[in-house]
Amino acid sequence: MTPGDNGASTPEDDDPFGYLYADGQARGAQPPSGGGGYGYPHQVSRVRSVGERTYGGQQQAPQPQYGGQTIPQQPGTGYGQQPNAAYQAPETFPGGAPTTRTPTPAGRGRGPNTKGLLIGAVAVVAAVVIGISVAMMNGNGDDNKANGGASTPPAQSQTASASPSSTSSASSTGDIPPIDAKALRLDGGASLASDVKGAQAEGGIYVTNFNQTGAGVTWTVDGIPSDGLYTVFAHYSATQDESMTLTINGKEFGSKFPLNNYTHQSDPANAWTTSYTYPTLTKGTNTISLSCQSGDSCDILLDQLWVKQGKHTNKS
Repeated sequence: MTPGDNGASTPEDDDPFGYLYADGQARGAQPPSGGGGYGYPHQVSRVRSVGERTYGGQQQAPQPQYGGQTIPQQPGTGYGQQPNAAYQAPETFPGGAPTTRTPTPAGRGRGPNTKGLLIGAVAVVAAVVIGISVAMMNGNGDDNKANGGASTPPAQSQTASASPSSTSSASSTGDIPPIDAKALRLDGGASLASDVKGAQAEGGIYVTNFNQTGAGVTWTVDGIPSDGLYTVFAHYSATQDESMTLTINGKEFGSKFPLNNYTHQSDPANAWTTSYTYPTLTKGTNTISLSCQSGDSCDILLDQLWVKQGKHTNKS
């Protein structure tokens, strides 16, 4: 072959814009034509469309993989060709990416957990209330210890009992031991107190507030051995002579129950004394009432009552 000018000797010299320069024009560089491309005459064209160049045959496009599986290439879908209508998106194959978004369950978003905050606030308030209650209980316990552990008895009037009258049973001799007045049925506003010392009843508790019509106590006694005279005793405190109505089985006894100031003391704590009267009781069960009725004077503190068969005095 006769040596000739085949254009640029190296790819670096193959300047597609050589026709713009004097040296390129001297070498015969031509502007681009409809299908010739750029460069010099007799040059080796290196411009190729994508997918056009082959080496030893048609180049096989690589097989795409999705989710670890190889998706076979559909006919007519090589490089430079449009896929046919049978092509399916990767998400339609097993292991493919989901195309829909799972909705977030209600109440589980990223907003503030108001329910949890409310529960926490309630727990804090409950803890504070419990702590205050325990502190108050402990404070009361300290007060009781300071008082020797004994609870303070009622100091002034308490609500009258609405329970039936207390029942006592007589011995074979017809005697009934002392019963605390606080154990009897309280009527008409009579109430309990313990501020005046000297009462023989348990806890020093006695009955007061007899200064109103109908106020009194009622006592039921069983086992009276026979009809006859009995002595009813009362232990009380009075700073002046008083008298009240005695009722046996619903009938007033003939004379008032004398409740005089036999001690001649002006201090009720020093005026505790005993008085008695002789009503008639019947065999079996009897109801005894001591009350303040019209014409009575009833400013007393009643401590105890008891019964003996026959006539007795407070010395016998």
